[in-house]
Amino acid sequence: MPDSEYYLKNWDILKKQLEDFKKFLIHLHGFSELFGHSIVYLFTRPFYLRDILVQMHSIGVRSLVIVLLTAGFTGLVMALQSGYEMAVYGAKMYVGTLVSVSLVRELGPVLTSLVVAGRVGAGITAEIGSMNVTEQIDAMRALGTNPVKKLASTRFIAITIMLPILTIIGDATGIFGGLVISVSSLGISAPFYWMTVLRALTLNDFLAGLIKPFVFAMTISTVSCYMGFTAKGGTKGVGEATTRSVVVSSILIFFLDFLITKFILSVS
Repeated sequence: MPDSEYYLKNWDILKKQLEDFKKFLIHLHGFSELFGHSIVYLFTRPFYLRDILVQMHSIGVRSLVIVLLTAGFTGLVMALQSGYEMAVYGAKMYVGTLVSVSLVRELGPVLTSLVVAGRVGAGITAEIGSMNVTEQIDAMRALGTNPVKKLASTRFIAITIMLPILTIIGDATGIFGGLVISVSSLGISAPFYWMTVLRALTLNDFLAGLIKPFVFAMTISTVSCYMGFTAKGGTKGVGEATTRSVVVSSILIFFLDFLITKFILSVS
């Protein structure tokens, strides 16, 4: 009897794991399908230019303040912390090098993408999820409108355009924050700071800093839209989908950041 209970318990555990794996494959297929359709529909009519411009304003302009604050304080803290630590070894003059390379290669794209995933991604999931549970998406299909093209593709291209721009602005703001600390607290002159920044940054740094936002933008858009389209269960389901959207986007940003960094370092 104890042996039969043991085998039954293990079978239940195995069956649950198989069901979870099956759900994972279903979600992976749906995610990949939405990603492919979002790209294909960019080149088919109608183009919904007005919707794209509205989304670019919502994603880019309305996220600008929080990106500036995040990047600016990151640059301030990095310069302040690293400056005092490096001063022990007589190397505080290289603060500009540390701040600029760290921001352009890693912190700028990652932090900006996390901010956009939290603010914009959550909003996209909530908006599309609310339309889904209230059957507005079904009504769009009944009227002959492709909801993936109108809702997903427009947001896909808007995020892909605006996130790299926000990243560049964030990088510049963070480097300027490092300049403020270097001049005011570390006794480093502004010309010397800019000289170390320009000498430190290479073409690979700029390529890495521009490739990552494009990849992260496509990831955020696809995850957010997919979670919205698959939301169910009323307002509670929309809230759960929004939470999952932010969590999954954040995890994928860190995972893809590692893969892209490893690839760039291996080919450079």
